Amino acid sequence: MLFNSYGYLFLFLPIALAGYFALQRHSTLALAWLTAASLFFYAWWNPWHLPLVAGSIIFNFWVGRVLLQRPPGRRRGWLVFGVVANLVMLGVYKYLAFGASIAAGLGIALSVPALALPLGISFFTFTQIAYLVDTAKGEVRETHPVHYALFVTFFPHLLAGPIIHHREMMPQFAETAGRRFDAGNFARGLFLLAIGLAKKTMIADPLGEHANAGFAAVSGLDWAGAWATTLSYTFQIYFDFSGYTDMALGAALMFNIRLPVNFNSPYLARNIREFWRNWHMTLSRFLRDYVYLPLGGNRLGRAREAGNLMATFVLGGLWHGAGWTFIVWGALHGLALVIHRLWLRSGIVLPRVAAIALTFLFVHTTWVFFRAANLADAFTLIGKLLPAAADLRAFAAAAALPAPGLPFAAPPLPLLMMIAALLAMLPWNSNRLCERFRARPWQGLATGVLLAASVLTLGRATQFLYFNF
Repeated sequence: MLFNSYGYLFLFLPIALAGYFALQRHSTLALAWLTAASLFFYAWWNPWHLPLVAGSIIFNFWVGRVLLQRPPGRRRGWLVFGVVANLVMLGVYKYLAFGASIAAGLGIALSVPALALPLGISFFTFTQIAYLVDTAKGEVRETHPVHYALFVTFFPHLLAGPIIHHREMMPQFAETAGRRFDAGNFARGLFLLAIGLAKKTMIADPLGEHANAGFAAVSGLDWAGAWATTLSYTFQIYFDFSGYTDMALGAALMFNIRLPVNFNSPYLARNIREFWRNWHMTLSRFLRDYVYLPLGGNRLGRAREAGNLMATFVLGGLWHGAGWTFIVWGALHGLALVIHRLWLRSGIVLPRVAAIALTFLFVHTTWVFFRAANLADAFTLIGKLLPAAADLRAFAAAAALPAPGLPFAAPPLPLLMMIAALLAMLPWNSNRLCERFRARPWQGLATGVLLAASVLTLGRATQFLYFNF
């Protein structure tokens, strides 16, 4: 079920809220209701994938119980078993076809079944791997199956994050006060949800039409079209994913649950390290805590540190998708972090504006690999970004064309990109606006206007980009 659909906004979310707070006197029933609602939410897209997520939950809960029954010194074997089993499941659904294509390149013919990628499989798998690791360390303890199922399936974060830790969530569900309706949290959550919905429907979707058209016809683009295409995608992916996250955090807040912040103005980053501290923050945390640090982090010398960074980000690229484009994207970001570490040792500090511009240009260019259908298209498009034969008048003329397929008249692309750039670069992002929300009249008016404008532009619900990962 899509967050940006009439069914979710006007039926599912109100019913889930009403049932949860109606059962507030019965803790287990309230949590069971929310778990059942979350499973219904997941099954709405494809009911045949429900046994997969249910089986994953049962398996990991069982392994977690076994880990709790073992003394700390005898948990490693079971932890390895649980993590490997999760990775095998993820590999079968997400990487089997890619592995077969690599084998074919080596002259080995493999026949593999065509499996549809279950929504959110990377997110709920990583969430449970983190749970097993934390359980083995003795940092968490969960013995109630309903509580564990809700931790994994809580619908605001289930499909596209944030990636959560057990210790962040379950104490909140255990609080008796949290099961009482809180008008302040509801208003604040609705405000954040409205911001996220507006990001998706009024900015990301129109930009996505331009990006899709450009990436579908890479060979026919000129310099102006290449920049229009790549900038459209650079802002589309930010407003699409941050919009989803705002809606997720907003919906959770209506239930008095605070999910971890996942974005903090990443396009204002002054270096690539700062970018990853502010973009998809919970994935960055996961990669640091469960990949980079276990590999040795920066404790084993500079050469090993560089290797650990590269390995972490290549794996991060593969987490996003099974393809060489994602591997190259991850490797480029790993290499940038290695170069950044070397740069720090030089003692040279760039002016703030120059540092932000340089970081943004790198991120913008590497997004081409993230979005392109293949490496050939990616290199072709990057080559066309070079300023040979630049014609700003042609760019303006091409950018003024309306985007195809939209259910409403979108602003011309230059105006849309200016709006997107301004909002992405403002330090007053949705997190800060939510923190300072006080249910004043202007905030209520802003919520109503954003909701009304977004709902009027829904037309056809479009899938969020990170559902593919």
